[in-house]
Amino acid sequence: MARKYSLLKQTLASLCFILALYAIINTLISSTATLKLDRSFPFDIANSVMVSDELDSQEIDFPNTSGKSVFPVKIYHYDVPTRFTFGVIEHHGIARGGKTIGKITELKYPGHQHMAEWFLFSDLLRPESERVESAVVRVMDPEEADLFYVPFFSSLSLIVNPIRPAAGSNQQQRKLAYSDEETQKALMEWLEKQEYWKRNNGRDHVIIAQDPNALYKVIDTVKSSILLISDFGRLRSDQASLVKDVIIPYSHRISTYNGDIGIENRKTLLFFMGNRYRKEGGKIRDMLFNILEKERNVIIKHGTQSRENRRAATHDVIDYSKIAVFFDSVSAVKPGFLVSKLRKISKQRILDYQREMKEVKRYFEYTDSNGTVNEIWRQVSQKLPLIKLMINREKRVIHREVDKPDCSCLCANQTGIRARL
Repeated sequence: MARKYSLLKQTLASLCFILALYAIINTLISSTATLKLDRSFPFDIANSVMVSDELDSQEIDFPNTSGKSVFPVKIYHYDVPTRFTFGVIEHHGIARGGKTIGKITELKYPGHQHMAEWFLFSDLLRPESERVESAVVRVMDPEEADLFYVPFFSSLSLIVNPIRPAAGSNQQQRKLAYSDEETQKALMEWLEKQEYWKRNNGRDHVIIAQDPNALYKVIDTVKSSILLISDFGRLRSDQASLVKDVIIPYSHRISTYNGDIGIENRKTLLFFMGNRYRKEGGKIRDMLFNILEKERNVIIKHGTQSRENRRAATHDVIDYSKIAVFFDSVSAVKPGFLVSKLRKISKQRILDYQREMKEVKRYFEYTDSNGTVNEIWRQVSQKLPLIKLMINREKRVIHREVDKPDCSCLCANQTGIRARL
């Protein structure tokens, strides 16, 4: 009996060993196959089938180690109807009591914090000889273009109709004179007729929507494109992502400090200016106001609104820990915590912050010839390999309908169509 029991144990042990060995070999083979399918980019392999196993890498110009493309990125600037550019400026002026002029292309863009759309627009209209250090070159033939820029003053369009009408004007009449929603729809009607938009469903198009509410009516239609935005606060994960889009900084609303670094004769510990009460509540900000406005050497002023939940721009070239101090909101609202931490920062550390700020400030200066505009184009150019990859992948996928849209940022499709084995 004991001999039979021993034999049974040996048999079971052998079977377990064989099963374990089979599982290990099967896992290795499966992992190798998965790697081949997903070598280039994260993709839902379980729900996908590749018609071709080739990456077509010969068509993709990957950036080199310096962050610049080996070949210049060619961009085509759409000659859109003036309704979407200078026409928006004209309506903005009329809504504030201005008059129409004969040549609207001579109108000046009104200053506000979302002026990036103007700087990018005017940059591409300049002669190439003046576009020093730019990562993109404008081409006049769309057949030569890698990317397509759609010039629409979407942020200005959003605020054409003022909250308070100009003196002596009828607010309702002025609201009827211009509609941001209708202008957005008209832009898409025009864009969807363009051959190069239809070719890749707008994937290789660059569209700016810096104000968090800009293009809100058509955002689902343009979500395949490279979006230039200020943050992701009001965009869903299937509409925008750091993978395909570019975070751009606001335009300054106050003059830039150009003086020397130093801490002599500076008596203010902390200065803050912004709206105390936000449209979304702003509870943390309100608590900070209550705590800080009573502190010595702290100046708190009500002023222009700024968004929360921002993403900082140019993360790949700026180490924000060298120019800023970060605190979590839970600790920051404790009475005395924030001020005590700031007072402990040494004079040398403050000087280090100032030096670093001086070094990187050009990335936030739209008027600098090698500043924000060039940095935006550099980041846009780095999206090109990914865009080409997604376009190529889209052509190799067999589709089926699904109940809701898939992720436009990571997956090869974004219209409710998913590939499946």
